[in-house]
Amino acid sequence: MQRDLPMFEPSGGGHHAPPEPISIAMGGGGLVGLPASDGSQALRRHPEWIKARLPSGENYHDLKRLLRGLNLNTVCEEAHCPNIGECWDQRTATIMILGDTCTRACGFCNIKTGRPTWFDEDEPRRVADAISGLGLEHVVVTSVARDDLPDGGAHVFANTIRELRARVPGMGVEVLIPDFNGQEAPLREVMAARPDILNHNLETVRRLQKPVRKRARWDRTLGVLERAKDYASEISSMDAPYAVHTKSSLMVGLGETREELTEAFEALRAVDTDILTIGQYLRPSLKHLPVERYYHPDEFAEMKAEAVALGFKHVESGPLVRSSYHARDQVPGAELKALRRRQATLDAEGRVVPLAG
Repeated sequence: MQRDLPMFEPSGGGHHAPPEPISIAMGGGGLVGLPASDGSQALRRHPEWIKARLPSGENYHDLKRLLRGLNLNTVCEEAHCPNIGECWDQRTATIMILGDTCTRACGFCNIKTGRPTWFDEDEPRRVADAISGLGLEHVVVTSVARDDLPDGGAHVFANTIRELRARVPGMGVEVLIPDFNGQEAPLREVMAARPDILNHNLETVRRLQKPVRKRARWDRTLGVLERAKDYASEISSMDAPYAVHTKSSLMVGLGETREELTEAFEALRAVDTDILTIGQYLRPSLKHLPVERYYHPDEFAEMKAEAVALGFKHVESGPLVRSSYHARDQVPGAELKALRRRQATLDAEGRVVPLAG
């Protein structure tokens, strides 16, 4: 029997110490501050529809055992991610490269901010070594913003993609990248490694960009998504055809209006973004931006219908949806892979055995 667990404030990202551990990163929940009778901030739980499922399933426990055996820090566990059980049971994970210290201080994010001191050119190989033993069907590679590096860490993203392709052929590879300050060369380098999905998050509506994202820019983000498609077309050839799916994510509950969200949907489609995820913003701590309101699940269903009508190929919309949610099913060719999973057989011990191919 599955049980619902209340959502609590996340404890933040995993700690790092030399040699740098590889982090598995996924979003988490939070508590909301309300004025108490003594004038201080009291904390209350989220609405009843924002609940995490108790992690379970053979794949979940198997992956958990493997991760601990490899001494990987898991932000999934430390941040009490609401989707950890489902994602790990589907053998999908998100890894975080380039350290644990971000050069930006966004109003919604609980990642440590400061001047990064860690860098390791061997990280792509170590990531691939770790991931090759996990039996993942899909991996998302993300990072902190590294404005201190000349290319923002783009070559580490590219080398990680290549190492993963070499070590785990057939696994879906998605990258969730920073904006590289709008530079052309870093994005070209990432695209040359041919990720299946190029993900860069718009996060919020145009009016709220500055308080929410600090150094990021609305037009810059849209430009990254647009140019990713252009660069993919440029490197495609008859011998090696290549088409990328682009993806972006929006948080709701920061004070935006539905009209502003519609503008964001339309702006993303105008640059041919294929995949959209929409989720409820949950405040990591009282130092972060407050939750202005909670959207009801019915509203998420309405937003999904609106986005699908605009032409997105795939839309995930719900209170607990995060950028990597159901990422496995969004890569090109995922429909065929899903069909083959449904056609899988059982072995003598009752375990699922997918068809070959």
